[in-house]
Amino acid sequence: MPAPALVLVAIASVQLGGALAKTLFDEIGPGGTVWLRILTAAVVLAAVWRPRSRGLARDEILLVAAFAVSLAGMNLAFYASLDRIPLGVAVTYEFVGPLGVALFGSRRALDLLWVALAAGGILLLSDFGATDLDGTGVALALLAGAFWAAYILLSVRVGQRFEGGDGLALAMVAAAVMLTPVGIADGAGDLLSVEVLALAAAVGVLSSAIPYSLELEALRRLPSGVFGVLMSLEPAMAALAGFIVLGEDLAARELAAIALVVTASAGAAMGARVTLRDA
Repeated sequence: MPAPALVLVAIASVQLGGALAKTLFDEIGPGGTVWLRILTAAVVLAAVWRPRSRGLARDEILLVAAFAVSLAGMNLAFYASLDRIPLGVAVTYEFVGPLGVALFGSRRALDLLWVALAAGGILLLSDFGATDLDGTGVALALLAGAFWAAYILLSVRVGQRFEGGDGLALAMVAAAVMLTPVGIADGAGDLLSVEVLALAAAVGVLSSAIPYSLELEALRRLPSGVFGVLMSLEPAMAALAGFIVLGEDLAARELAAIALVVTASAGAAMGARVTLRDA
């Protein structure tokens, strides 16, 4: 497959996984869902990379811990926001985080235009304060975006410090441990349901295993700037997944807002030094 097609399939896989995850909320809640997703991803990544856990230097342990906090916080806040607002809207607000990283990594006067477009999109999405969107859901999506920005910055250091996917695998295992109390408290006895476990495993594969593999192959052939531009389609793909899987209709105003944020993200990514990449 052409490299851009690999990225598009990865994006579709992530957003399909997010839409399926939302269908689990009634049974095990956002906490139980995110825990099973992270746990599945941790098992898959640990099996693939078999990272060493002994002999790590103190700074490596701290780096993995910080990376794990960003992973756990990003996913938990995002899934909690999904419980309150539509998928496409949540991803659009969340994308403010990586958009900010991209803008910070660029030094062009043209970036002022991308800032203006992104700000316009967010204001339009919020309907200038008159919208009926759940405020807590919006705040949680923005918090997820902040954790996403931290994830991007930390992933650069982890990639420099660890070989292959060792750092990511260790951080995913640590994040699964961190989320265990939340997952058990939210999911309770329903976590033992075979149907729930099967769907959660599918969410983990769609949201982590498949996109990580496709993105890794795509990045071998694509410049990071082009990769970032393609990744900026995340909010639009999320809106499509929400509509197809969850039946979440968006108003014309919300679709226009998503289009503005996608345009701003693509423009910023073209001149950014840091790649936009999801967890």
